[in-house]
Amino acid sequence: MTAQRYAQVAGWGMCVPERVLTNHDLEKVVDTNDEWIVSRTGIRERHVVANERETTSTMATRAARAALMVADLAPNQIDLVIVATVTPDHSFPSTASLVQDALGAAKAGAFDLSAGCSGFIYGLVLASGYISGGYAEHVLVIGAETLSRIVDWTDRNTCVLFGDGAGAVVLSAADRPCGVVSSVLGSDGSGGELLIMPAGGSRCPTSHETVSNGDHFVKMNGSEVFRFATQIVPKATEQVVQKAGWQLGDISLLIPHQANSRIIASAAKRLAIPAERLFVNVDRYGNTSSASIPIALCEAIAAGRVKAGDKLVMVGFGAGLTWAAAAVEWGRPVPTKPQPWLRRTLASLRFAWAAFRSPGLRLARHGYDLTLGPEGREDWRGQLRKRVDAWRRKHQKPGA
Repeated sequence: MTAQRYAQVAGWGMCVPERVLTNHDLEKVVDTNDEWIVSRTGIRERHVVANERETTSTMATRAARAALMVADLAPNQIDLVIVATVTPDHSFPSTASLVQDALGAAKAGAFDLSAGCSGFIYGLVLASGYISGGYAEHVLVIGAETLSRIVDWTDRNTCVLFGDGAGAVVLSAADRPCGVVSSVLGSDGSGGELLIMPAGGSRCPTSHETVSNGDHFVKMNGSEVFRFATQIVPKATEQVVQKAGWQLGDISLLIPHQANSRIIASAAKRLAIPAERLFVNVDRYGNTSSASIPIALCEAIAAGRVKAGDKLVMVGFGAGLTWAAAAVEWGRPVPTKPQPWLRRTLASLRFAWAAFRSPGLRLARHGYDLTLGPEGREDWRGQLRKRVDAWRRKHQKPGA
C-alpha cells in the first residue's frame, strides 16, 4: 500500500517595492484625505513600484528566492511554479515562466493562475494536490501583483485601495499529517461585472476608444463587493473548518485577505475570533490582491505568531467573483536563527548562475541559428541542420 503523502509549507518569502505612498501623498493628487480613507478602509499607506524595472515577475522572483532560502532548496529541485496574478507581465508568456527562468528552475513546469484576490489559495490547493498525488515533491506558489499600473489615479474610490507586492511559499512532500488539511473553492460568475477590468481581452481588444474611455483600469462596485465579502468570508471559514474536523475555537490564527479592515472586523465578529488570533496588516500595504495572504503569512511568521502544530485558516475573496479558504496545520518549526553563512552564500551563487544562464541560452540559440541557418533551407547548411536537430531531439534531456 502506498503511504499517504502530505504537503507542508517548507519555505516562505515576500517582496514589496521600497516606495511607500501614504494617504497624505494621495491628498495631493486626488480629492481625498487620510481620515476618509482610514475610516472606510483602515488603509494608511501602500507600497507601489517606482519604475519600469519593477514588475510582477521581478517581485515574484525576489519573493521566491527568499522562500527557497528558507526551504534550503536549490532552484532545480522545484517541480512546478504557480503564479497567481491579475497583473501579469504579459498576456503570454506566463509570468510563471519568466520566474522559472529567472530562478534557474530548469526542471520545473510553470503556469499562471487567475482567480483575483483568491488566487494564492487556489494555487496553494492545486500545489497540495500535485504533491499528495505523487506528481511533485516541491512546488513554488506565488501571489504577485503590480496593481498600481491598472488603477485610475483620478478615481478616489479605487486608487486609495490597492498596493503592489509579492509573497511566495514552497510546498514540499511530507510523510506525516500536516499542511493543507481541507479547502473550499467557489465562484459566482454572475457577479463578474462587479470587479472587472473591461478592456484588453478578446471580448474588448485594446483600441484608441478603450484607452480614452479608461477601460483598462479597475472598475469596482464597492458596495456590492463589500456586501459579498462580509457574507462569504465567515461562511467559507466555517465550511473549511468543518471539513477539517476542527472547531472555530481550534483556529490558532486566521489570515484573511487584506482588502478592508471593516470586512475583516465584520468576519471576526461573526466568527467570534479575538484579536490575538487574527492577523491584520492592511493598514501598511492596502489591498495587494493575490499577494495579500502570503505577505500576511510571512509577517505573521516573522512576528512569532506561527509555530509547529498551529492550526491556520487562510480565507480570501475576489474578482470572478471567487472565494477560497484553506485550513493548514503548520508542520515545520519556524527557524529562530539565520541560516549559516556558507548556506546563504551557496544560495546566492545559485541565483547568480541563473542570472547568467538565461542570456546564455538566448545567445546559444541565436548562435545556432546564425551558424546553421534557419530551418527549411535546401543547401548543405540546411541538410546539416536537419541532422543536428534530429540528433538533439534524440539525445537532449528536457529542460537542458
